[in-house]
Amino acid sequence: MSAVTLVGCGFVADLYARSLASFPHVQVLGAHDRDPVRMAAFCAHWKYRELPTMASLFEAMPKDGVILNLTNPSEHHAVNRACLEAGFHVWSEKPLAVTMDEARDLHEIAAARGLQLASAPCSVLSEAAQTLAHAVRTGVAGAAQLVYAELDDGYIPQAPLESWVSESGAPWPYEDEFRTGCTLEHAGYYLSWLIAMFGPVRTVVAASAGVIPDKRGVTGSAPDFSVATLFFHGGMVARLTCSIVAPHDHRIRVVGEKGVLEMARAWDNAAPLKYRRRLRIRRRLLEHPIGQRIRLAGPTHPMLGRWGAASMNFALGPVEMLEAIAQGRPCRLGGNYALHLNEVTLAIQNAGETSGAQLMQTTCDPMEPMPWAR
Repeated sequence: MSAVTLVGCGFVADLYARSLASFPHVQVLGAHDRDPVRMAAFCAHWKYRELPTMASLFEAMPKDGVILNLTNPSEHHAVNRACLEAGFHVWSEKPLAVTMDEARDLHEIAAARGLQLASAPCSVLSEAAQTLAHAVRTGVAGAAQLVYAELDDGYIPQAPLESWVSESGAPWPYEDEFRTGCTLEHAGYYLSWLIAMFGPVRTVVAASAGVIPDKRGVTGSAPDFSVATLFFHGGMVARLTCSIVAPHDHRIRVVGEKGVLEMARAWDNAAPLKYRRRLRIRRRLLEHPIGQRIRLAGPTHPMLGRWGAASMNFALGPVEMLEAIAQGRPCRLGGNYALHLNEVTLAIQNAGETSGAQLMQTTCDPMEPMPWAR
């Protein structure tokens, strides 16, 4: 039996709890939150044991288990560090840390102590992402030459944010989301796919801005728009856009020699992949208007129904980490990969107007496909 504990019982914790229930072999030993009222409501809803202090959480943990850090991003470094220093493997909600100095600090501690440290998002392990990566590897559309990826979520400050409440009653933390920024919160959903498919990023040329002056009166908001051109060591070039301003668009399109691989829903683990082959009709060049559905051959992983904005299994990452620990191998989403993902994301978020080309200082090995996607 594999075991995890949760630190942080806010909005995202319910998504993890619902996801963990789809893996019966994973036991949740309990949850901790610095707010005892929130912890009590969360644990009562999911029938988890309340762990009133971090010390009690550490006492409940086996050394081959994983602590899930689901706290606010500003707390990630301190909580991740405390867990590592106590000798435990850690899965961190995104981002791993809000600065690279903090991220490197965590990376060095984990490496020195022989511990696994990985971070969300884990949708790169999903059927949707693995199907796209398999199609790229096998040349369904010919050699891949360019990627367009969109993570635009609509004009979020005008959405009914106060009505967004989790299963156990936690409100969506819009103030924290606005201060953290949509790039730091969301870029990883496609950036992780791109790194998995094409390897590490060599250069980031990006810009970011705050274009909505007032977001529900929240002060100190991070940029609400960013766009980046990513140059990969392997030669691929990709354009990634994030915003909470432009109309909702979560498409990713991989342009190949023979046509386009297209997926429309980043936050759906079962999103269909379409191949639109290129056609010449009389004097026109176009992609097939219907497209061919591309599928993997066999079963993949437990799927969850839609909840809120997403149909994602948030437990794919922690389960991968538990399997890596049991098998004595690095976690696909840990180590140098997690550090590189953090650096590229911060480079985009903090680009501003004048940063120009940024050479990445980190790198990582290619990600192994999931066994069912080889």
